[in-house]
Amino acid sequence: MITYLYWIAVLGLSGSALYLFGIKLGNWKNAAIAATLIFIVGLGAYYFHFQQIFVKRYGGIMSISVPEGQLHLAATWKDDNLWIENYDPKTNTCHFTEYSRGNLLQGKVTIKNCNPLLRK
Repeated sequence: MITYLYWIAVLGLSGSALYLFGIKLGNWKNAAIAATLIFIVGLGAYYFHFQQIFVKRYGGIMSISVPEGQLHLAATWKDDNLWIENYDPKTNTCHFTEYSRGNLLQGKVTIKNCNPLLRK
């Protein structure tokens, strides 16, 4: 829900810039530039800062796909970064992959000879 409210606010600000500069002041060039800049800044802020915060703290929306041929085992949060554990049965390895804000600093840990699905 918070994600939808964020995008409504960003689009509302962009629309307000179009209305203020375009209709009230009659300067459509500046209106288009201002609305585009507001949208780009909102998009960047969401992707590089707010997305995982919204998901973790306020119940936002986020989608991650499990790589082909792997089995999903677990997911956990470390601070505001999401760590996903997947198992690759072909190579018998477990992969811990970090999804950080904006995917700028992605960590990856590989555990060899890992077979979490084997019962002893």
